Amino acid sequence: MAANGVASGKNLIVALGEVVVDFIPTVSGVSLAEAPGFVKSPGGGPANMAVAAARLGAKVSFIGKLGDDMFGHMLLDMLEQNKVSGEGILFDPEARTALSFVTLRADGEREFMIYCNPKTDLRLKPEELNLDLLRSAKVLHYGSVSLMKEPCRWAHLKAMEVAKESGALLSYDPNLRLSIWPSPEEARTRILSIWDKTDIIKISDDELEFLTGSDKIDDESAMKLWHPNLTLLLVTLGSKGSRYYTKNFRGTVDSYHVKSVDATGAGDSFIGALLSKVVHDPTILENESKLREVVKFANACGAITTTKRGAILALPTEAEILALINGA
Repeated sequence: MAANGVASGKNLIVALGEVVVDFIPTVSGVSLAEAPGFVKSPGGGPANMAVAAARLGAKVSFIGKLGDDMFGHMLLDMLEQNKVSGEGILFDPEARTALSFVTLRADGEREFMIYCNPKTDLRLKPEELNLDLLRSAKVLHYGSVSLMKEPCRWAHLKAMEVAKESGALLSYDPNLRLSIWPSPEEARTRILSIWDKTDIIKISDDELEFLTGSDKIDDESAMKLWHPNLTLLLVTLGSKGSRYYTKNFRGTVDSYHVKSVDATGAGDSFIGALLSKVVHDPTILENESKLREVVKFANACGAITTTKRGAILALPTEAEILALINGA
């Protein structure tokens, strides 16, 4: 059990996957090659979600692997300082912690470049999983990066199986980064390989287009991704808000107008905010009125995250979210 006792509490969210060091350009609207300098910022989709949910009062623990180096230990310290238990994290003396360079170019396209070979988080083995954490989880959240290669893919599948057998909700945010996949076809195949095993799925409008092969962002396109085991499908639309789909109802919730600086981590904070509510009250998934309020809350969380550089450094508190919602 971790020193902070997170895993011993009820309503536990467990995040599985990568935590990396993001390097963000010191100026906006330039390519990585043109950037005059970079500022380091902790990140990684599942880690962003974990901190977002913990900052909003949820009990959260993390499962993954880091390099046994200064950056790896810095990231573990960062998680624990943000009340995310790191008891499921292992250090690998034979690999370096991943470094991710990310920018938003002047044409609006995001650019990623990841340095790590071998990629440390992909070296997690099934036998290294903290099964006690997985069996304690009320929600298990993950992305698609851990599906890229063995042995991590096997570990990912085992984690899903153990958590599901113990009654957890499975939450999936593909968090597509095409530049790190061997090909678009490989990315699509791997992402969809676990699609029908998940209860909650969050995708962006770009991911909807990529996965369906359609250039339309509408209900018909979204429902192509529906499967019988799915409880909630969420599609984030940036400044246009988000859409939700369940077996019995669907709808759109507007976003909030803010001065955006960096969209990195906005989707992760969105799903972190939503899961921080659902983990305490799963009936939200069956009640449209409740769900709309939670999606509204998640939209505000995502919007605030875009107002600062970096992902984890920009994640808001509940007071900040409520202030935006109430127009303070």
